Amino acid sequence: MRYLDAAATTPVRREVLEAMWPFLTGEFGNPSSHHGLGDSAARALEGARRDVAAALGGRPGEIVWTSGGTEADNLAIKGLALSRPRGRHIVTSSIEHPAVLEACDYLARLHGFRVDRLEVDASGIVDVAQAERLIGPETTLVSVMLANNEIGTLQPVAAIAEIAHREGALAHTDAVQAVGSVPVDAAALGVDALSLSGHKLGAPKGSGALWVRRGLALEPLVHGGGQERGRRSGTENVAAAIGLAAALSLAVEVTPGGPRPRGPVEALALARDGFVRDVLAGADGAILTGDPVRRLPGHASFCFPGTSGEAVLLGLEQDHGIVCSSGSACAAGSDEPSGVLLALGIDPEVARTAVRFTAASPADLDGVAAAVVEAVRGVRSLGD
Repeated sequence: MRYLDAAATTPVRREVLEAMWPFLTGEFGNPSSHHGLGDSAARALEGARRDVAAALGGRPGEIVWTSGGTEADNLAIKGLALSRPRGRHIVTSSIEHPAVLEACDYLARLHGFRVDRLEVDASGIVDVAQAERLIGPETTLVSVMLANNEIGTLQPVAAIAEIAHREGALAHTDAVQAVGSVPVDAAALGVDALSLSGHKLGAPKGSGALWVRRGLALEPLVHGGGQERGRRSGTENVAAAIGLAAALSLAVEVTPGGPRPRGPVEALALARDGFVRDVLAGADGAILTGDPVRRLPGHASFCFPGTSGEAVLLGLEQDHGIVCSSGSACAAGSDEPSGVLLALGIDPEVARTAVRFTAASPADLDGVAAAVVEAVRGVRSLGD
């Protein structure tokens, strides 16, 4: 099997499992307990917090453990907005992950917030000029993702955060897809909160974190015993935190210039470019979605007019052993065209032909373009 769906999830790395194992067996203590087992768990948890903070260019006290990117997004948006509502105005983009869009919708429905969505161009890049017009003295929070999960486009988050701060608003970014693939330094980005998820990095599902700039109030989603400095109650999942820290250490190098991906980023981007070129040349009418340059290094997404995206997926898996995706895993099973692709101005019928390939290494893409071309031709031939 050739696995090209890393944007959906990644296998847990052996080194991560080995780091977690002691805390799933003998080191099972509750980190809030005042005895030897509890103290051991607490020390391990704080060590993991230091490692995650360093990988994001932050401080240990700025890390809040979560169950993944969705909870981190919800905690950032609801927590920051409700603790500092100001003008009850939120600015986000039209292509955010549902965790962001639904959290904003919740604030609008139940707390009287007004939500504006930034438009994107045909490459999926947000309109910075529109952000200048929309963000103002009444704005509470701005949330724009660093890298889009469906089309791979990288956003000018630092510029958006600068506009937000100039107007006295806070800035959050969903960096779930970006961490480990491109440099992610919270200080350099200028944001106030940043979300990440472990299962995109070789850690288990159910592991994640929110980085929140020191000194900011954060209304918790979960109330209880006051763990995580009152920001997220509940006994911490020590093993998951250890796993996330281990995965980040494998994916990110902490250098004097800031955190940097350890992987073969440049080689992966070159392999992706060759894959894109070969698919566009061989599959008549194929459309690359997202920006051709400002995108994640292992991400290539297409529309194949005259096909069904699901049929192409099936052909690739059954005939070539290639596993990929028709878009966001969070929208699996939906018959509706992708809202992200519609925001790019793509026709709904064309949007239904989308296929996404996300690779972790250059070798993952070897020979895949020819298989894609064959699968697309095979699906089209069924309609002749």
